[in-house]
Amino acid sequence: MADQDARTPVDTGPPALSVIRWDEPPGGPAVVLLDQTRLPAEEAELVCGDVPALVRAIQALAVRGAPLLGIAGAYGVALAAARGEDVARAAELLERARPTAVNLGYGARRVAARYRAAVGGGSGPEAAAAAALAEARALHEEDAAASERMAQYGLELLAELLPGDGHRLLTHCNTGALVSGGAGTAFAVALRAHREGSLRQLWVDETRPLLQGARLTAFEARRHGMPYTLLTDSAAGSLFAAGEVDAVLIGADRIAADGSVANKVGSYPLAVLAKYHHVPFVVVAPTTTVDPKTVDGTSIVVEQRSAREVTEFTSDPGVPAGGEGGGTAVAPPGTQAYNPAFDITPPELVTAIVTEEGVISPVTGVGLAELCARSSQVTIS
Repeated sequence: MADQDARTPVDTGPPALSVIRWDEPPGGPAVVLLDQTRLPAEEAELVCGDVPALVRAIQALAVRGAPLLGIAGAYGVALAAARGEDVARAAELLERARPTAVNLGYGARRVAARYRAAVGGGSGPEAAAAAALAEARALHEEDAAASERMAQYGLELLAELLPGDGHRLLTHCNTGALVSGGAGTAFAVALRAHREGSLRQLWVDETRPLLQGARLTAFEARRHGMPYTLLTDSAAGSLFAAGEVDAVLIGADRIAADGSVANKVGSYPLAVLAKYHHVPFVVVAPTTTVDPKTVDGTSIVVEQRSAREVTEFTSDPGVPAGGEGGGTAVAPPGTQAYNPAFDITPPELVTAIVTEEGVISPVTGVGLAELCARSSQVTIS
């Protein structure tokens, strides 16, 4: 048998993860989630039969990641409509569940607007609810398509930035199929590189304190047979110093009008390291993550999470520290903890932003506005 060409795809493709879906069991409609708090130990589903249950799932990080939160918000409003509940109130509750993630509010408002339009056009409750569900499903499909385009644009950008093959990419938190209707954002770029034979190494930050990199990104990388290595967040600096990182790829939970990026805490230090070591720092996110109403990074509300996520540790992935059941204390009783869920990276530290509409580089407010003007995905109010 002839030797396999070096660029022959090596990923045969595992079955797609069912991360979020609409279901209509005998007990009534529900939004069914892959419970990410139980990964990687167990692939278990969480059934949310009403909006409060979905809000709790969002806050507990059973469902997370900017694009997927937008889809969850959309299905949540459709669920309220199907149950004959207050749709406007449902959209408000969902949007407030995690304040930094702009997609969540976008998805909820978009479906609520479709519901109102149906009602205003004379549709009865059942037809209006059907219209809301159709809009949620449309958003789900659009996000999957956006993921594919971002992967391709991102791979083309890497080819420009990094001549030759064998890219060594560092990523933070989780940005794969677990955050998207498709293959993801930043992880989707790395996965496309893997499939085309140009990924030499994926460096995976563990992402403290909730270990989304260790639990989730490593889980996805292993499913696809990608060459990956897990590292503690504090070890990233030594990797850069050793010349082992060719580019950093991260996602985003909100991008301000000036190009400032809110992402999982720990992203900003990577941007500083990348700048010092002359390594490209690339953000991959759909245009739905851009918030033109947020002027700059100082205007982004950063979610502050429970101190117990830092002061306690749990070995049960289904019981996150700070949740019911608690965990093992790793700090003295009464210890205060600083636990922001996100940090802000200013645009001057970002080499490029990759979206489904194209790439922005250098990152400027003008360039971002021009790109978003080509998209219909950032106009819902």
